[in-house]
Amino acid sequence: MKKIIAVILVMVFAAAIFGGCNKKDEGVVTIGIGQFAEHASLDNCREGFLAGLEEAGYKEGENLKVLVENASADTGTAAQIADNFISRKVDLICAIATPMAQSAYGAAKNTKIPVIFTAVTDPVIAELAKEDKTPTGNTTGTSDKLPVKEQLNMIRAILPEAKKIGIMYSTSEANSISAIEEYKSLAGNYGFEIVESGIATTADIPLAADNLLGKVDCISNLTDNTVVSSLPLILEKAAQRNIPVFGSEVEQVKIGCLAAEGLDYFDLGKQTGRMAAQVLKGERKASEMKYEIIEEASFYCNKAAADNLGITIPEDLVSEAKEVFNTIAE
Repeated sequence: MKKIIAVILVMVFAAAIFGGCNKKDEGVVTIGIGQFAEHASLDNCREGFLAGLEEAGYKEGENLKVLVENASADTGTAAQIADNFISRKVDLICAIATPMAQSAYGAAKNTKIPVIFTAVTDPVIAELAKEDKTPTGNTTGTSDKLPVKEQLNMIRAILPEAKKIGIMYSTSEANSISAIEEYKSLAGNYGFEIVESGIATTADIPLAADNLLGKVDCISNLTDNTVVSSLPLILEKAAQRNIPVFGSEVEQVKIGCLAAEGLDYFDLGKQTGRMAAQVLKGERKASEMKYEIIEEASFYCNKAAADNLGITIPEDLVSEAKEVFNTIAE
């Protein structure tokens, strides 16, 4: 009898311990942040997202538990991360970049877990939203749609004689294909021809960069995750040929792109965090929220990069810049 009682007590004790481990702390929400790739733009998005949540009253370590996973630009890993968040029954998933958002959407569509995405250039092409910006499921977020008209106008102002703009992109990223099409449709209005180069993996980039640089007057970089991960290599190769590379956001300019009419991904993340807070508070449902586009782009330039290339950036652009960099970050 004593042995039976002892066994029962052990079972009850174990159930209390392990059962308690599965319970959520009272008053604490748990979110899973899935980031598709490791680079400064998406890092800024993540930090901005947490800042937006904190601004709305959710602070990590107090009433917020955060699980962060990075897919290292691998779609299979992104799917595993999303499935893991679902199995852990998080209260909300933040998906950073299109492949991660698509994976999270697929994993969560038969659950009640909302997905808030960010850094998704074209949510409609990614099948995360409809043409009127309403969600296709329990998911919403923010788009980092590029200001292509402003970018082309800026390139023309800096390079009045240029004719061909090279763009490298990943053929597997819906974002990039959408951006390429917009560039091609508008380039003629500014006297440019777009020369595109599609790549499948980062291993393709060195050869693709060499081929592309031999055909163009400059390169305009997208927010393509695979390409951005290898941007230092592209900048190095472009510098050897004295060909300017234009960025699409502030971090790209910081590390050596000549200039950009681009985005601040910290601000984009912050905007996304505020949306997530509304969902967590029960003020709005993700399934009823239209996705948002960051309010405005800004001009950024790097004078050190300009000096290295022997290019003078028009003073009227410099005077309106949100930020001017005088060095090239390591």
